[in-house]
Amino acid sequence: MSSKYEEAIKACKVSEDDAQVKEAVAKIMDKHFEENKTQDVYKFLFNTIDLTTLNSTDSPKSVAKFVERVNDFDNEYPELKNVAAICVYPCFVQVVRSVLEVSDVEIAAVSAGFPSSQTFAEVKTVETSLAVSDGADEIDVVFNLGNYYDGDFESVTDEISELKDACGEARLKVIIESGALQTAKEIKQASVLSLYSGADFLKTSTGKGYPGASLEAAYVMASCIKDYYNKTGRMVGFKASGGVATTDDAVAYYTIIKEVLGEKWLTNEYFRIGASRLANNLLSDIIGSEIKYF
Repeated sequence: MSSKYEEAIKACKVSEDDAQVKEAVAKIMDKHFEENKTQDVYKFLFNTIDLTTLNSTDSPKSVAKFVERVNDFDNEYPELKNVAAICVYPCFVQVVRSVLEVSDVEIAAVSAGFPSSQTFAEVKTVETSLAVSDGADEIDVVFNLGNYYDGDFESVTDEISELKDACGEARLKVIIESGALQTAKEIKQASVLSLYSGADFLKTSTGKGYPGASLEAAYVMASCIKDYYNKTGRMVGFKASGGVATTDDAVAYYTIIKEVLGEKWLTNEYFRIGASRLANNLLSDIIGSEIKYF
């Protein structure tokens, strides 16, 4: 007898065929990529960036300096919208909250044993609650790959649901680590399990230890989000992260989301790119000369 988790996966009609997914992505890119290489798209993409610092050398002083650059951006480039969010380790949320002066930039924190998700369930919940109480608007957590590969879908979904509860009003981004999952079938399964457990966003990768985002993973994840939306009416966002460094990279993910999910998702409320290098590259292409602002 199939479990409710397997039934939900089975009910999702998104393709599990890697060759079909690759072909679909190639068709979208061949037809639509070039038309999206415009200044308006570049400016929009800049406003979708979760500007990220996740280094072992991060400190209160370095994070404060990082945030001050975001504050100053509005004065130096008043014609452009700022980044969407600043993403840090949970222990630095309070620093960001105390230094950030820009009202339209959110505070995001990785949590729950990032990047491996290998710690006590209680630690994951407490870490998430502390980050939210310190001022995080968004929480990025890693899908439990170990339990998933054991076939323990119940533990996977229970954990996501508990973390969603711990978020309170903050939004929960679930990182499925698509570079570890690799196949369309596994990416689909992880996406469906996350969606039906309360994820507010599906995110590709941590950028730590495994290959980062891929257009094929984005296509499958976006297709699952669309299937879920058609069944429930609930919009869930998509975030590409891990190796998204160039303007062309960003435009490629924009193209996938636009064609699979449509214009409704082309807002930074539902589309994000996690990056540290991308901001300067996009800014350079917008301004027309090399810029090293961040």
